[in-house]
Amino acid sequence: MPASGTLGGGSRQLLKRLRDVMAGQAAGQERLDRIVRVIAQGLVAEVCSCYLVRGGMLELFATEGLKPEAVHQTRLAMGEGLVGDIALHARPLALADAQSHPNFAYRPETGEEIFHSLMGAPILRGGRVLGVLVVQNRTKRHYAEDEVETLETIAMVVAELVSAELVSEEEAIAAEQGEPMPARLEGIPVHDGIAIGTTVFHRPEIEIRRVVAEDPAAELRRLEAAVGGLRSQLDGLFAAAELARAGEHEGILEAYRMFAEDRGWNQRLKDAIGSGLTAEAAVQKVQNDMRARLAQVVDPYLRERLMDLDDLHHRLIQHLTGEVGKRVLPDDAILVARSMGPAELLDYDRGKLKALVLEEGSATAHVAIIARALDLPAVARVPELRDQASAGDRLVVDGTNGVVYVRPGDDVIDTISGLVAATRAAEVRHAELRDLPAESRDGVRVSLSLNAGLLADLTQLDRTGADGVGLFRTEIGFMVRPRYPSVAEQAQVYGQALAIAGERPVVFRTLDAGGDKRLPYLPYDEDENPAMGWRSIRMTLDRPALLRQQLRALLTAAAGRPLSLMFPMVAEVAELVDAKQVLELELERFRRSGGPTPKTLRVGAMVEVPALLHQLPALLPRVDFLSVGSNDLLQFLFAADRGSQRLAGRYDALSPPVLSAMAGLVREAAAGGVPMTVCGEMAGRPIEAMTLIGLGFSSLSMSAAALPAVKAMIRSLDVGSLASYLERLISAPDRSVREKLRAFAADHGFAI
Repeated sequence: MPASGTLGGGSRQLLKRLRDVMAGQAAGQERLDRIVRVIAQGLVAEVCSCYLVRGGMLELFATEGLKPEAVHQTRLAMGEGLVGDIALHARPLALADAQSHPNFAYRPETGEEIFHSLMGAPILRGGRVLGVLVVQNRTKRHYAEDEVETLETIAMVVAELVSAELVSEEEAIAAEQGEPMPARLEGIPVHDGIAIGTTVFHRPEIEIRRVVAEDPAAELRRLEAAVGGLRSQLDGLFAAAELARAGEHEGILEAYRMFAEDRGWNQRLKDAIGSGLTAEAAVQKVQNDMRARLAQVVDPYLRERLMDLDDLHHRLIQHLTGEVGKRVLPDDAILVARSMGPAELLDYDRGKLKALVLEEGSATAHVAIIARALDLPAVARVPELRDQASAGDRLVVDGTNGVVYVRPGDDVIDTISGLVAATRAAEVRHAELRDLPAESRDGVRVSLSLNAGLLADLTQLDRTGADGVGLFRTEIGFMVRPRYPSVAEQAQVYGQALAIAGERPVVFRTLDAGGDKRLPYLPYDEDENPAMGWRSIRMTLDRPALLRQQLRALLTAAAGRPLSLMFPMVAEVAELVDAKQVLELELERFRRSGGPTPKTLRVGAMVEVPALLHQLPALLPRVDFLSVGSNDLLQFLFAADRGSQRLAGRYDALSPPVLSAMAGLVREAAAGGVPMTVCGEMAGRPIEAMTLIGLGFSSLSMSAAALPAVKAMIRSLDVGSLASYLERLISAPDRSVREKLRAFAADHGFAI
């Protein structure tokens, strides 16, 4: 066998031979038969076989070296044998002794028992596995890395023939058989709202007509020009985007631009051209490589950052093929995508875009954050959607409940249309409440604030008439960056938040990372119960440099203005004492430097851990305010993971033990003269907010979307009669008193 290095020079000649075969006039099957012979000769292999996906199975379509009668007769399931393993995981495999591998599957009709070594690569097109290309040798040949890369490049060439002639048409015909039926698909909610519209698939496949380069130097010049055009496009897009000017997505967009400037990424593109590919094919190869790696990545944050690269590859191919430009949309477009980079959503006409549905992704993906800032109803993790829906189909997207209806019947359309109309009417009524106080019929005034994590959220202060920001989640700014933000970067964001809020207070929560909010640049141990593991204040006290830098940034941003900050997930008073000592170190540092300290400084703690309920006498003298994080407090009270589907609905926020805990908290805080806010999900639901007010809470913080309905409820409320009724419910034996409260509200005309 030749040394592996000899393939580097010969791969270009091999690609040219394959190009000649591809350009021939013979039928697709005949050309595939010739291709496997050319590959076997070029790679000095005794066997070259091509398996293609057909009817959900891998079918042997062509071979050089195995028994010819096995062609179109041998079929493997996805994951079956080594070929099935390559297809299932969409990644190459190279084995000197294939028969000793636990996944080896022997098919006697092929005659492959005499071959020991095996190298295979998936045939990929548009991120989908079309088949597998395999070479085999009798000896135990150790395939080198450049040999594997050569086979992957060849598989790209084969993909062009496969997708154009061999399988796609008849598979499409088979898929179209039968009358399409309505479907109801479930995903995860990303952003509230309901929309009815027309299916538009994001990013239709761009056909690459030339795969093998005739002049590599010319291809490199084309690549450099396209990369330059891509960078200019991104700069223009981000500069023009209203979101970028607001500053809230600075971390996302800067990280995105960093990908385009990455030298390693650019070098991989140039190396692919050096192997004999055109610039377009080189981009596609690097894209396929990244997708294959993506399939092996477990961490959801890293998977979503790699999806941003997917967008860059597609944009670069657009520049190379001259297909740059915005798509024409119907007036009621519902965008459906496997995944998206954040800039891609900004490409679409916001006036025509009604909703977003992702097959992958999560609520913390970059594109999800952009969707929320654009106020688009959105649902993620709907993997069956592209199989169920066709372009132009009618879709209903329920972002509140994470449900998508495909080709819904008239009854569903009528029901949803009614909901949409009612929602719009409610928005009009709520807008009329903007400048009216959140005051009950019997004169009880309630402060309503917003929860925020991005600067875009603060633009809702004026629209809603909120009193301020009761919870600014600083961790969002850490999660959307590829590295830990510097003190200056943090201070800039916090300063902008204070400037936008003006005279209205902003309460900053210090870094609440860990658990399900991992930062990609920090190491983590695998906690058995992440929600109760190394997270939040535990992390920052163990890493005091993180806390000191954030506190320094907050003090810098305040610069003579009032500053309110609170520490999350405090489980014992000693943790608060330690955190305040770190704060005092930073304050002393400011005093020594002569820098401006905050005009006033208020320090609070979040009540999320039940242990803190039993330490209130020691806690209250040490805080200026408290904030109840009802989401964590409830899951810890009931020892029930709030993300568990099995436990959903088992425990209710409106149950006697929750009411008892909240009532006791109100009494002790009032006796100690410490103001208190609820900033969890309870605060933003009218019936729960009603109950909290009846228990004595006078300050609530919620999303901008929830605030108008809560204000309308408060203005219909008689707090005195509600408080008297709640006293009787606290000691009730019921699992939940929700229905009793709902009936009471209906009887008294409360707008819940």
